[in-house]
Amino acid sequence: MSIDVRPSEDPAKYLATDQLVWFGEVTDDDADHLRLGLPEDQRFVVDLPDGPGDLHSGIYGVRPMEMSLPGGDVVPIAGLTWVGVHPDARRRGVLAAMMTDHLARTRDAATAVSALHASEAAIYGRFGYGNAVLTHQVSLGRGTTFTAPHLEDEVAGITTHLLDMAAPGVTERMRACQLAAAPDFPGTIIGLPDFFTLMAHETPDQLRDKERRRILFARRDGQDIGFTGLRREHKWNDARPSGTVVVGTFCGGPAARLALARRVVDLDLMGTTKLENVGVDDPVLGWVGGPRGTGDLKTWDSTWVRLVDVEAAWPLRSYESDCDVVVEVQDRHAPWNAGRWRLTASSGSGAASRTDSPADVTLDVSALGAGFLGHGIGGLLRAGLVQEHRLDAYAELARAMRTAVAPEPSIGF
Repeated sequence: MSIDVRPSEDPAKYLATDQLVWFGEVTDDDADHLRLGLPEDQRFVVDLPDGPGDLHSGIYGVRPMEMSLPGGDVVPIAGLTWVGVHPDARRRGVLAAMMTDHLARTRDAATAVSALHASEAAIYGRFGYGNAVLTHQVSLGRGTTFTAPHLEDEVAGITTHLLDMAAPGVTERMRACQLAAAPDFPGTIIGLPDFFTLMAHETPDQLRDKERRRILFARRDGQDIGFTGLRREHKWNDARPSGTVVVGTFCGGPAARLALARRVVDLDLMGTTKLENVGVDDPVLGWVGGPRGTGDLKTWDSTWVRLVDVEAAWPLRSYESDCDVVVEVQDRHAPWNAGRWRLTASSGSGAASRTDSPADVTLDVSALGAGFLGHGIGGLLRAGLVQEHRLDAYAELARAMRTAVAPEPSIGF
C-alpha cells in the first residue's frame, strides 16, 4: 500500500497528535511551542484510510538549522524533529514513509545533510542516520579546582554576568555567540531566532517549584564571548545548603569556558554542579584531572547525522589526511546514494564521484554520517558493520574523516 505524506493543513490536529504520541501534560501554551518550534511549511502528516479520524496517523517536522563542519564552514541542515506515529498506526509503514518523504524533500531543497536527536537510539540507524557525536553528563562538587596554567592570562580579562534567559535581547545575544564560536567547534548546531526564543519560553505550569532558566555570559572588553544556561534547585541536608545547579551547553572558546566553569561551581547554596552536555574532548575533563576528578560521569549519544546527498555532502567539510577509496554505499531510503562512489580527500578538500571500479569498502550510508563531523568510525570494521575488500582501505577512509578533537554536542532540538 502506498502511503501519502503531505503538508499539514490543521495546526490543532497536528499538535493534538503530538500530544498523544508524547503523552506529556497538555497545556494551553503548547500551541506557542508549535508556533515557535516549527515553520508552518515544515510540518508534514500521514492519514491512513482507516486511521483515527480525529488525529493524524503520523507527523514529522523540520527545523531549518545550520551546522558547523570540520574546516570551519557553517552549512544549512534539515533538523528532523516532532516525529511521531499514532499508537493505532504502528507497524504499518508510516514511519518509513515519512522518513523517505523527508529525505526526498530535503534533497529537492538542495540540502545535503539531515540531523536529529534520537528519542530511541535503535530507530534511526535503520534510516541511514549515524551517531556522529557523543556527550557526557558530568557532576562536580562545589569549589572544584580547574587547572589550566596556559589559559590564566586570558581568563584574567574575562568577566561573567548572570541574566534571566527571558530578558529582552538575551536570546539574540546567545545566537550571536553561537554563530561566532561555531567555526571553531565542528558539530555546533544553530537554530533560527525562533528556536532561541523557544528555549526561553517557560510557562507557569513548567516552572512549578523551579527557577526560571538563567544565562551566564562571559564577556571581554564589553563583548560577549561565550555563555551557558543554568537552573538552580534548592535542597537542604541537616540544615546545610546542598542544592544542585544544572548547567547546559558551554558556548565559547576555552578561556570563556573556563571562566564560566569556575563561576558555576561556586554559586551560593549549591553543593553539586551537574554539567548536562559536555563534549568528549571538552577541556573541562582535562581541567579536573580526568574522569575520576568528577563526582559522576555518564555518556550519551548527542547528534545523529544523515548524508542526504553523498555527492553534495562530501566536499562540504575538510579532511585531515588524504584518501582515495571506492565505497559501495548501501542506502534503502535514498536510492540516489546507493552504489559505488570514489571518495577522495587531498590537501584538505574532498570530492565524491560515481565510478564503476571495484569497491574497496562496502558500508551503510549511516557509517558516513557517523564520521561526518570527525567522530572516529574505525571500530565499525571490527564490529562487523563494515566490509573491507582492499586491505587498509577502510582505515584510510576513517583516518581522513576523523578530526584531532571530537565534535561538539548540540543543544537538543
